Amino acid sequence: MFLLLFTVAFAQAQTGVTGTVTDINGYGIPTVNVVEKGTSNGTTTDFDGNYTLNVSDGAVLVFSYVGYETKELSVDNTTNFNVTLTSGEALDEVVLVGSRTAPRSNVNSALPIDVVGVKELTSTGQPTFDKALQYRIPSFNTVQTPVNDATSLLDPYEIRNMGPSRTLILINGKRKNLSALLYTQTSPGRGETGADISAIPTDAIKRVEILRDGASAQYGSDAIAGVMNIILKDNANFGSATLRSGITSEGDGEMIGIAVNNGSTIGDNKGFINYTIDFSKTNLANRPGTVDAEGEFNDFVYVNPNDSDGNPLPNATNIITGNTIGLASVNEYLSRNPDADNINGSPENAASKFLINSGFDLSDNTELYMNAAYVYKKVNSFANNRTPYWRRAQAFDPDDVDGVDYFSYLDDFFPGNNPNTPGGYDGYTPTFEGLLNDYNGTIGIKTKINDWNVDLSYTTGGNTQTYTVSQSHNRNAVFSPTYNPETGEFEPTELYRENSQQSFDPGGTKFTHNVGNIDISRVLSDKVSVGFGAEFRNETFEIIEGELASYDGGGADSFAGNSPENSGKFNRYNIGGYFSLDYDVSDAFLLSGTIRTENYSDFGNTFVYKFSTRYKLTDNLTARASVSSGFRAPTLHQIYTQKAQYSFIAGQGIQVGGLINNVSTQAKLLGIPELDAETSNNFTIGFGGKLANNLTFTVDYYNISVDDRIILGSEITGTEFDDDGNNIGTTPLDDILRDNNLSDVSFFSNAIDTRTSGIDLVLSKKNIGIGEGDLDLNLSGNYTIQNERDGDVKDIALVANAGQSVVNATQEALFFTSRPKSKWILGANYDINKFGFSLNNTYFGKTTFKQQGMSDDLRTEFIPKIVTDLGINYNASEKLTLSLNVNNLLNVLPEWEFKAENAAGEAILADPAATKNQSNLITFNQRYSQMTYDGYHFSQLGTMFNLSLNYKF
Repeated sequence: MFLLLFTVAFAQAQTGVTGTVTDINGYGIPTVNVVEKGTSNGTTTDFDGNYTLNVSDGAVLVFSYVGYETKELSVDNTTNFNVTLTSGEALDEVVLVGSRTAPRSNVNSALPIDVVGVKELTSTGQPTFDKALQYRIPSFNTVQTPVNDATSLLDPYEIRNMGPSRTLILINGKRKNLSALLYTQTSPGRGETGADISAIPTDAIKRVEILRDGASAQYGSDAIAGVMNIILKDNANFGSATLRSGITSEGDGEMIGIAVNNGSTIGDNKGFINYTIDFSKTNLANRPGTVDAEGEFNDFVYVNPNDSDGNPLPNATNIITGNTIGLASVNEYLSRNPDADNINGSPENAASKFLINSGFDLSDNTELYMNAAYVYKKVNSFANNRTPYWRRAQAFDPDDVDGVDYFSYLDDFFPGNNPNTPGGYDGYTPTFEGLLNDYNGTIGIKTKINDWNVDLSYTTGGNTQTYTVSQSHNRNAVFSPTYNPETGEFEPTELYRENSQQSFDPGGTKFTHNVGNIDISRVLSDKVSVGFGAEFRNETFEIIEGELASYDGGGADSFAGNSPENSGKFNRYNIGGYFSLDYDVSDAFLLSGTIRTENYSDFGNTFVYKFSTRYKLTDNLTARASVSSGFRAPTLHQIYTQKAQYSFIAGQGIQVGGLINNVSTQAKLLGIPELDAETSNNFTIGFGGKLANNLTFTVDYYNISVDDRIILGSEITGTEFDDDGNNIGTTPLDDILRDNNLSDVSFFSNAIDTRTSGIDLVLSKKNIGIGEGDLDLNLSGNYTIQNERDGDVKDIALVANAGQSVVNATQEALFFTSRPKSKWILGANYDINKFGFSLNNTYFGKTTFKQQGMSDDLRTEFIPKIVTDLGINYNASEKLTLSLNVNNLLNVLPEWEFKAENAAGEAILADPAATKNQSNLITFNQRYSQMTYDGYHFSQLGTMFNLSLNYKF
């Protein structure tokens, strides 16, 4: 407070200037640079060309934008400057995403495009780029899972509920490399991969263009739901340093970071270089629940005291009621550790990010450009704590000895494991340490040859993720009992954990690509422009082998390593070409069309198209529509990943399942076909306009159908079991499960067709004069009308004959109802003198889920919530700005509740014991107090305080 008062007293007198920048047709121009001449004080215009800037008395404003002449105006006695920019040289340095011919503004585009400036991103107070988009774009969603494993390195995200694989990410118009991570947990994004957008430093971003429409014809694979084009800063004359800090209201999750963005000119102002350096560190924030003792006892301790013939088993009483393993023991342990020492929430992480963007004029018509980025992340997260009673009673050599099923339990052999014994074993929590290295770079030349614009570029990129599992063990080296005929008992041959290492190198994954592009365009006349080009791409995916102990037998407990037979390096290439034509039938009527063909080395050819149109109904009202086909090639991750997967199975505890790839011997035995490309059809129609009093709006309807959608199917178990739960099936599936000691298998397949439709709405009212300040209001929302499977599941014969399916109720929920049916953002920004205030309310609508193991008569629903964020900015001087953000001001937490599907469900909910049992099944006996393992929609950490200081050079 003293600092603020001191700064207010000595700050230089300033004037608040506002206005709108338009072209000669009266349409607002977004992202125009508005700078106070001779200083680094500046801003950019918003989606509608509006700007607000505090400047010194007598200042000169400089308005500049690529393709338009630069204009300077002096600030006299007025505070409102509306500026019209006329076209200058056709530099064509920036092409809004979605156009492959002549550049057009988003107002004149035939496609729905969101343009988000860096000011809008930083005002959210969110620590990473992907989380900032979560609170700026209604159709964009991302989620953080409570027990993270490899997912802790980057969270899945998606546009329009279509999964991360169906949004293409571009950096300055060039394809960004995919992550090496394949999401395999039962959470949104399961079975898919995407680019690591959280790795991009926000301070390096000039603006983000989000095309909310299918664009495979323009850009190739992955652009089914839309395209995100991240435009990097190109400032050469000024920069800034930002110091960030934050903490949750619970006093954990401390964050500190520093970022520097700066630029300079090159070669007598013939070029520029802009660079960003970003370092950050975030501590662990833990939100465990209170574990239920009876649920733990039923899951991990209790066994049938009789053999399969109904005869009492030896030592059965000791197994069930003994002090070391009975309910009393569970209660004793949980009395000291109510959360069972479980750790879930936001993991500890550190990140270093480096990015550079540069351009140099080789001649009047030729520019050399380049950009490059490198990101290093280290994350420490945790698996579920292994309590001392987790080793359930096990059967060894059933019916081998005198026809009797002999059961024994870990603590029968090792009394020292009794948590009631001084110095006794008290469980362990395996750690998961992940290292991520991500890089991308582009170098290219733009030139003009006989009025033809030519862009030739080369892009490379890669992502490597390697892991370490510590505080764990290999069960194969832990417990190896043998039968002693003299005593009639099983006896241990190895001591618990002492014969196993406790730290493992399980390997990891790596993805790289190399992309060559040539794009050529020309304006043939005042009505016709054309564009065409080609792309060559080579991709390599590597599964990095782990050390022997990490995969041998059961492998490292909690996260098994990559075995040699599951490891290797795999690659493919593809080449594609496109042709695009724009025809301005009149000043009001635009027709645009693009066709594209591609050939992949692993699955062949594809052909897609797109047609779009825009019609200006009046000077202030525009209609637009598009229809297109699209495709998404299966990623190499989906084709070749094969691994053992630890997961919680409701009512069965931790189980080890297997993921079989589609080119393996096991896949051939099971009749699993190789993957083919998804195909899609998109239809969009919308309206946009500017009404009186600075009120603007856009509304767009979309309809997306996807055929042969690639999914990671549900876990398929054996076909026949005896009374003791042993798999006695005789199919190849059963053989594979027994031979590999697996409880289940899963695999990828082109299993379903889907249809998704909805409405996007944006309303904005700017420059509402209130006192000495200006108020801006905006409302944006996404409503999903339809998101469902279209037709029957395409199961292979073996699965169908076993009465199972790769798409069960849980999978259906993951694909179609695990994201909010509606999401709305209502924001207000008020600038007065040196202060700026923002208040944003984000409404996360209802979602429904069907967790694995839960009764078919119930469903869970996430209760709709509104998360409120408050931001306060203070311009202490021309160079120094202080910002305080209180995210989730009202400490709103995710909540869910049971809903009955029928009368049987109502009966369950009427019985507290039955309801508690169902709750235990889906919360891992209440380990997850505020959400289920299957994900949620906003942070479980509650209120977060973030303070930043920005100093402009």
